[in-house]
Amino acid sequence: MENFKNLVTDVWNSGFLGIDLGSIILSLAVLLLAFLLRGFTISVILNIFTQLADRTESKIDDEILDALKKPIGLVPITIALYICTLILPLSGLIGDIATNLVKSFIVFTIFSVLANSIKPIFEALSTKSWLTESMQMWLERGSKFIVWVIGFAIILDIFGIQIGPLVAGLGLFSVAVALGAQDFFKNLISGILIIGENRFQPGDRIEASGQIHGIVESIGFRSTVIRTFDTAPMAIPNKDLSDVKVINHGEMINRRINWKINLTYSTSVEQLESIRNDIKKYIIESNDFTTEGDLDPVVRIVELSGSSIDLLIVAYADPMGFAAFNEVKENLVFNIMKIVKEHRSEFAYPSTSLYVESMPK
Repeated sequence: MENFKNLVTDVWNSGFLGIDLGSIILSLAVLLLAFLLRGFTISVILNIFTQLADRTESKIDDEILDALKKPIGLVPITIALYICTLILPLSGLIGDIATNLVKSFIVFTIFSVLANSIKPIFEALSTKSWLTESMQMWLERGSKFIVWVIGFAIILDIFGIQIGPLVAGLGLFSVAVALGAQDFFKNLISGILIIGENRFQPGDRIEASGQIHGIVESIGFRSTVIRTFDTAPMAIPNKDLSDVKVINHGEMINRRINWKINLTYSTSVEQLESIRNDIKKYIIESNDFTTEGDLDPVVRIVELSGSSIDLLIVAYADPMGFAAFNEVKENLVFNIMKIVKEHRSEFAYPSTSLYVESMPK
């Protein structure tokens, strides 16, 4: 029995790689407790702050709390790793590696907080007129990239890896990559120009080259995604949109109707005047159209064409969607038809009159 006791004591003291089992078990218990505290921190403490944030009208505090959930959950684990280095009798190279791992984990936790805080900060700045949605997205991604590059550089420095030679090597590598990725950089620069010039933003309806027509969904580093009217997404390289004429329907101030109505030559001057006045009266009195400032509707007899008397109608409506605008046009068509019929006139259509002076005997 004494031999078995000595055997157990020897196994307990020798443990694994010279570390006694007591220290290993205690370290595992500390890590387990840290994971339990992580869940407690996220589910209880942050929920308390979330309830306080829900009482405020601002959404910025809610965004910050959502962004900080994961980084704050890393704090108990970081502390537990540090405690494990104190419990375990680590020395020499293994001890240095363990210490550097703890330092790296601390750096990772700090920079996770910084990276996740970027989005709420830009959400707060998005109310500014100078910061568009696309510019916000680009600045947000660029800022996160810079934060993680700095954090990665600090972690490398902790492990004694020299940054200078690595950057020099990456410089030569980037030249080789740039030669094989010219299209990518063209698209990147074109995307910067599109956003800088504020040509269009997500949600705008644009038309380019008479072929591309749809709603802008996103402006990425390489391509712009446009949702066409058959609901299919179309990814277009940014350079193809920066070098062509683009009509931004989303920036229109008013929607315009520009029609020519063809009336028959049998219509008298009095009938034409009555038709013209009634159509203009309908446009002015209708809630579908706006007549403020220089947007006064134009309803005039403008031409005696080959087979009709042409009545020009120019009217302006407020900016509205495709379906709503077609409803406005439909109402105008129906009222024009009623007015023309009430004044006993008719719509003309292309025709040719043939006069025979004589017939062969």
